[in-house]
Amino acid sequence: MENLENYALFLVKSICKDQDSVKVESKEENDLNIVDIYVNESDMGSVIGKSGKMASSLRTLLIAYAYLNNLGKIRINFNSLT
Repeated sequence: MENLENYALFLVKSICKDQDSVKVESKEENDLNIVDIYVNESDMGSVIGKSGKMASSLRTLLIAYAYLNNLGKIRINFNSLT
């Protein structure tokens, strides 16, 4: 899971203006790995994108990474830091 966190951090930092505030945390619940991505509130628009396309693309990349590395099912949550 640590490599997935690093990959998510790399992807999201490349989108955000305030790269220092990006945080990624992961936890396991039952058979599901949950990845929480925290960004500054001003960067939420960039991370979500128009009509949610950027968030969807990020989810697709992270799910593909998890699949290729046999990490099981994952869920990605985007949260803002206040």
